Amino acid sequence: MMWLRTLLLLGLVGRLLDECSGHSSEDEDYYMQELLSREHYQRVSENGAAPTPATGKQPKTRSAASKPAGGSDSAPVKSGSKKSEKNKKAVKGSSGGDALISESSDCPPLGLETLKIDDFQLHASSMRHYGLGPHRGRLNIQGGLYEDDLFDGGWCAGRNDPLQWFEVDARRLMKFTGVVTQGRSSLWSSDWVSSYKVLLSNDSHSWVTLKNGSRDLIFSANREKEIPVLNVFPKPVVARYIRINPRSWYASGGICMRVEIMGCPMPDPNNYYRRRNEVTTTDNLDFRHHSYKEMRQLMKVVNEMCPNITRIYNIGKSYNGQKLYAIEISDNPGEHELGEPEFRYTAGSHGNEVLGRELLLLLMQFMCQEYLSGNTRIRRLVDQTRIHLLPSINPDGYEKASEMGSELSGWSLGRWSQDGLDIHHNFPDLNSVLWEAEARKWVPRKFHNHHVPVPDWYRSTNATVAVETRALVSWMEKIPFVLGGNLQGGELVVTFPFDRTRSVTVLREATPTADDHVFRWLAFSYASTHRLMTHASRRVCHTDDFAKEDGTINGASWHTAAGSMNDFSYLHTNCFELSMYVGCDKFPHETELPEEWENNRESLLVFMEQVHRGIKGVVRDVQGKGIANAIIAVEGINHDIRTASDGDYWRLLNPGEYRVMVRAEGFSVSSKVCTVGYDIGASRCDFVLGRSNLSRIKEIMQKYNKQPISTRQRLRQRRLLDT
Repeated sequence: MMWLRTLLLLGLVGRLLDECSGHSSEDEDYYMQELLSREHYQRVSENGAAPTPATGKQPKTRSAASKPAGGSDSAPVKSGSKKSEKNKKAVKGSSGGDALISESSDCPPLGLETLKIDDFQLHASSMRHYGLGPHRGRLNIQGGLYEDDLFDGGWCAGRNDPLQWFEVDARRLMKFTGVVTQGRSSLWSSDWVSSYKVLLSNDSHSWVTLKNGSRDLIFSANREKEIPVLNVFPKPVVARYIRINPRSWYASGGICMRVEIMGCPMPDPNNYYRRRNEVTTTDNLDFRHHSYKEMRQLMKVVNEMCPNITRIYNIGKSYNGQKLYAIEISDNPGEHELGEPEFRYTAGSHGNEVLGRELLLLLMQFMCQEYLSGNTRIRRLVDQTRIHLLPSINPDGYEKASEMGSELSGWSLGRWSQDGLDIHHNFPDLNSVLWEAEARKWVPRKFHNHHVPVPDWYRSTNATVAVETRALVSWMEKIPFVLGGNLQGGELVVTFPFDRTRSVTVLREATPTADDHVFRWLAFSYASTHRLMTHASRRVCHTDDFAKEDGTINGASWHTAAGSMNDFSYLHTNCFELSMYVGCDKFPHETELPEEWENNRESLLVFMEQVHRGIKGVVRDVQGKGIANAIIAVEGINHDIRTASDGDYWRLLNPGEYRVMVRAEGFSVSSKVCTVGYDIGASRCDFVLGRSNLSRIKEIMQKYNKQPISTRQRLRQRRLLDT
């Protein structure tokens, strides 16, 4: 012990000198951390407790059971085939600390999928090429469209033999409890590992193989490449490094894996690791995953806490009959106020993209608490905006994903509605309708450049339209939304319309709207205030480095998709809609929720505030009555909007001067120059329209039951008189 204390003293002195000179060696810090941890556990072992392997009961998991591999030395394997257990709080996310986790609790993932484990912590015996290096061996990582590029879908060994290994350096002592594996993500190849051994080390030189008695423990792994398989260790094991040694693999493929490691951090005596790498939150919110029943109960709790500013309602039902609940947050819930814009956030159109659902549940809690505490920013937002939050568009899909749990739901389980439809891309394709009208020179005389009507076939009962989509369309038509965002997952980027390319044969092509500059600003307002989206040094989630584009991209530039919610909203209503991909991990472990909340909280608020950018006003007649359905046209922008039922309107615009023209049936055209400033707060621009001469003549004729005589009728009467 004396030599260890001497080393510690020398190390601390060296560290102080480094700090005084302005330099810090990470390797030295990690070494000091390991020494301190080892000394702690050496003391524990001297008191009679063996530090490695850790003893205790087998941890419970939210996975499903499957058959074990053959032989007495095989370990049980768990994959997607049975309902999971109820949600359990292993570590409460809001605590933000390194709480000790009991042996019977779940351990969270280390963070290969969420990128908390960086590329330098992943190593391998060999690799086929750089695009299949160990840095690509992350659970659920997606490969590109083309093989053998820099962004392939997994780690693949350079040789197919039992000497290959994949290694993770946790950079601290961990209590490892299990391993989750997948095969390689590829459209063209089939590669996966069917069994493996697990080795552990504290120094990366001396390795110990997990054993079943005296024999090496061999874990059964994957039988195909996409479904994740969890193997839970018989007993948790304490170490810093963990290796996976493939023993068998698909005969027609090779050694390829995507991996997640389950483990709990051991006590951190000098609080080093948390100080450098963890994000904590001070918000007292319910950081956990919520079932449908728990979601409904939480919304009810928020409503009871803030009854004067909230209202719960539903927009319809899912295929399985679950109500699609929304919560309204406003100073006068339940009614549209003249001049107050309507904003919406939606989430969960893909049921397995769970993070957006939880962020909206956290947002409604946060806004209620902050409003009650007198937060001026939140009070101003609530008093001046009618906000709608719809956290779960696809509750049926969510139930499928949640049964498997955060690590075993894979990339696509629960994505679609119960009847197999992608809700986000299930809207009518109005792009092709508008573009065809433009090609025939019908716009604007015969065909409007806005409020494009929904085709009759789409509204028929036998059309292939999800009931959830029909509910959304009805909701979007009923409320005059100005701005909206739909939260999705699996990436870190904000996309804006159009989502479909003009050319059917082109998969990726920039296809801007007439309001492209406005959309780019709206997208940047979210991305730039997100903690990670525009971070230049952050690792790409899968294949695209969106940080180079300021964390934003035109939807069609990424991949073309017809009938998106964003395009429909822009072309059929006044609402500008964008998609926020809020995290690389679609279904993060609940211990990740506090950090994800911190990543997105400011962005969620800033984007809501953008609804007050541009111009607003009321269009009235000379008697002061609001004119509904009046067309608001901005010179130079080939996309108009319309007034709401009370005659009020909101037009999102970037700072500048604009000539605005207003026209309505039966009224003369009016125009004026409106100025938009740089400060948040829409500029007021009201209009008063007088009756047109033609409309006055029609009114007089109708009043006295006299019909106007057409020119042709007059000519006929003259001819009769002449004869």
